[in-house]
Amino acid sequence: MSRTFRFKKEDALYHVICKSISELGLYRDSEDKTKYLMLIKKYKLIYNFKLYGYCLMDTHSHLIIDANGSDISKVMHGVNFSYALYYNKKYKRKGHLFGDRFKSIIVDNDRYLKTLSLYVHNNPRDILEYKDCPEKYVFSSLATFLGGEHDHFNLVDYGYVLSLFGNSTKNSRKNYHKLISRCNEEKLKEEIEFEDEMEFNNQKTEYISGRTLLIRNYKSKDIIEFIVSKMKISKVHLNMKYSRKVVQAKALAVILMRSLCGFRSSDICTLLGNITQSRVSKLSTIGIGLIEKSEEFESIIQEFIECYT
Repeated sequence: MSRTFRFKKEDALYHVICKSISELGLYRDSEDKTKYLMLIKKYKLIYNFKLYGYCLMDTHSHLIIDANGSDISKVMHGVNFSYALYYNKKYKRKGHLFGDRFKSIIVDNDRYLKTLSLYVHNNPRDILEYKDCPEKYVFSSLATFLGGEHDHFNLVDYGYVLSLFGNSTKNSRKNYHKLISRCNEEKLKEEIEFEDEMEFNNQKTEYISGRTLLIRNYKSKDIIEFIVSKMKISKVHLNMKYSRKVVQAKALAVILMRSLCGFRSSDICTLLGNITQSRVSKLSTIGIGLIEKSEEFESIIQEFIECYT
């Protein structure tokens, strides 16, 4: 049977749901959940999307993702494929892990977004230990919304959603806490399912509201020029294999091309001198490490955007 067409828009905001095949837990322990969140962090850096909230349960996960001009299919394929490789290796198994392609529902208005945020953060109440204190569940972003704890994984762009609940951060958090404390999960679920049905019946709805959108129309030649200038090397050196500085330059170029040009690994292979796709993956990992750990490169994506906008 052929796959059904997935409706998607680069300026869309999505409720993403991932589930395991029926006989398996998607996450068997805290290490698995941490690994999944670290993969989200990796691909968030590569594709520059925004994460407005999340909750990982044992058998499924909820993510609220602002595509911010990226392709949601590329984002989730990267995360889920990488996680399945990790999972199968750790538990010495083969075959599919996820029950189907991820489900993605377009969020098309502020009311739905507010309800969705409360619903996602209400999920830990299904765990007896967190029935009366869902904010203490580590693998949810609720604590960040309430201001009780710092985001352990440095993942959530909570400001936009929180702004829908009040005219200041203090008031927004107070109102959010009041609402989450008296949430009725079944009522929220019914409201979400109703909105889902409406979305499938009317898929042309645009929802941008107060969000900003990153346009991904940058050119690879501009990225190369920017990188060689920043790294103080020539374009000829970029094709050299063994210089550490050149490897770093290539790695940063790969991140920028994947983030701002929407290039596939095969496209980058050709641009950087017929390197292999596995090498592109390795360069991506190196580039992410540079951006995460070096003050010199932590804002390199924004630097490029400011130079070429």
